[in-house]
Amino acid sequence: MNQMVRTFTILLLSAAALFAAEVKSTKTYRNPLVGGASFADPHVIKVGQSYYLYATTHTRGYDAYVSTNLVDWENKGSCFDDPRRGAWAPDVFHDAKGDGRFYLYYTDNLPDRKPGGAYKQIGVAVADSPLGPFVDKAVLASDAIDAHLFRDDDGKYYLYYVDLFQGFKIRAQPMRDPLTKQGESTIVIRPTEAWEKISGHVTEGPFMLKRNGTYYLMFSGTGADSPNYGIGYATSKSPLGPFEKFKGNPIVQRGGKVLGPGHHCVIEGPDGKLWNVYHQKWDDKTNFNRFLAIDPIWFDEAGVLHGKATRETDEPAP
Repeated sequence: MNQMVRTFTILLLSAAALFAAEVKSTKTYRNPLVGGASFADPHVIKVGQSYYLYATTHTRGYDAYVSTNLVDWENKGSCFDDPRRGAWAPDVFHDAKGDGRFYLYYTDNLPDRKPGGAYKQIGVAVADSPLGPFVDKAVLASDAIDAHLFRDDDGKYYLYYVDLFQGFKIRAQPMRDPLTKQGESTIVIRPTEAWEKISGHVTEGPFMLKRNGTYYLMFSGTGADSPNYGIGYATSKSPLGPFEKFKGNPIVQRGGKVLGPGHHCVIEGPDGKLWNVYHQKWDDKTNFNRFLAIDPIWFDEAGVLHGKATRETDEPAP
């Protein structure tokens, strides 16, 4: 009798496991994930088993959102309040192999606006938790936006950002540590291709990936208020370039209901695959009304990077 009970219990547990696996494999997501009037420029990090999301929302600073699956997000409240306002395009770096702290690179308004100026600066704030509070530490660049910190395998740091002086071009700045610049910056990307110049001459939103010794500097092109906004990349054997743009750019672009996909980051999902976290525009008008989206991004055997963009369709979840 006891043997029959044990056998029946094992069968039940096996059936439950199979059912759970089937449910997990059939779970779907549908863009938009997070809406509102504007939810843009997302950046995601993973700490333990949780994902932390930061984005451009109310421009007075940033809220922190938490998820375990990249699909369902909970707002945990403000992590950085900025009295200067104009805050957008957050990038949070967890120095897990260094001091273990969290570094928020932000864009906000210059304190003294001058006629004809770009009015923007890049600063950095620090916290001991991904939920903040982040405490202001330094201003790293003026007339600049869209900072992204990358730590190479050798422990060296590089800050990529957009220089607004005479156009939207991307610079690479070597860093002594997450707070301190070292040496001179180098222009690594300029708007040279037709797709980058449909609405303004713009290359922005840098994000770095490294694979098999190759540096993939990803970026968004044309104006962010345009439905033609898209994502491309360039490659190099050095984090400081020179970078060669992929001839098949943009790899993520408008199509069907998808409008203005861009300003992204890439993160490994709970499924072990790479996911593109980005924003799309709500409509095809010239504005900054955007929402959060995710979709797969992947390398083929030749090392070519591919992406897709979906909207209002059920897709397999991470």
